Amino acid sequence: MSPRDRLRVAFVTQYPRDPQRPKGGVEAVSATLVPALARLGDLDVVVVTSDDDCGAYERSEFDGVEIHRLPRTSRRILREATGPGRRRMHRLLAELRPDVVHSHDVYGLMVQDFPAPRVFTVHGFISADTRVSGESLPRLRSLLWRFVETRGWAEKDHVVSISPYVRERLAGIVRGRIQDIENPVAETFFETERREEPGTVFCAGLIERRKNTLALVEALGKLRAAGVAARLRLAGSAREPDYAKGLASRIEAAGLRADVDLLGPLPRAAVREELARASVFALVSLEENAPMGIAEAMAAGVPVVASDRCGMPYMVREAETGFLVNPLDVGEITDRLALLLADDARRRRMSEAARAEARRRFHPDVVARRTRDVYWRAALAPSARAERP
Repeated sequence: MSPRDRLRVAFVTQYPRDPQRPKGGVEAVSATLVPALARLGDLDVVVVTSDDDCGAYERSEFDGVEIHRLPRTSRRILREATGPGRRRMHRLLAELRPDVVHSHDVYGLMVQDFPAPRVFTVHGFISADTRVSGESLPRLRSLLWRFVETRGWAEKDHVVSISPYVRERLAGIVRGRIQDIENPVAETFFETERREEPGTVFCAGLIERRKNTLALVEALGKLRAAGVAARLRLAGSAREPDYAKGLASRIEAAGLRADVDLLGPLPRAAVREELARASVFALVSLEENAPMGIAEAMAAGVPVVASDRCGMPYMVREAETGFLVNPLDVGEITDRLALLLADDARRRRMSEAARAEARRRFHPDVVARRTRDVYWRAALAPSARAERP
């Protein structure tokens, strides 16, 4: 055990090879939060992750932080998290001897029953995502994941909720302590200099049914038909080939090829450039907890149009930092985009309010300090599970 003026923390999560090119929200959070935690001075942070691209155990260092990579034992997430992958993870953690283990997302299953104080951050609900994924047997798969997730949440002593929506879903299941800490946004987004190109609508997210990308294309078609000068720029990988093909067909059929830019996955620097030029950031997903795209847009001072469901209403203040819309109502999405694109003064007010709100809630130093406090509580307090009858 470390001296009581310093803690050794194993940060167990998805972690990118290149911290400037995270794939997805969990990697973006990890690549931002780890260096902010390491700067605090009373934490010795080591990253533990599994990786499709390594054939054997790898140890490296980035900005003074140790990174330990384990090869994946299976392409199936559930098998990896509950079978040989979990046993290999436990062996490595036993060698690292952390005072606290902080796991994220499905890695919470991999550290289950490890004998150390554990903190767990819930980034998403795979059971809910599965229902709107378009995969085969969505109801059955969703029920299976719901069973697995619920068991994993229940046994954690300290759970970090990134949104009130997450807390609501965990109520009555988690028997440990739930602590509210939102996700951090990389400092560079707060430094974004706005160079707005009027009429530009930007969206960063996977091209898939859950993200409801097609609704934005339909809204753009209505804007163009109404004579509104608008352009849609979509950043993100196409996870569902059939959905991406249907999206491309709709763009072609609507005569929008010149008005829609499919940018593919972008590194952080490129996302910042897109936000610098954007008039509006739009994300009208069917299921989200606390999407990084919205938080990054707010940090960059871009007004947001987002869905009025799940965790998004807790991020966007209606008519102050953006607008909330029914993701299934293309007409409403179109109206809100048109309102913002036509009103320069409104966009400027929302831009200033969004940036101030983001600095207060999402700055990495703020999030790191609050997370550090949870580590100390976990390390010094008796086990919540031990206190249960």
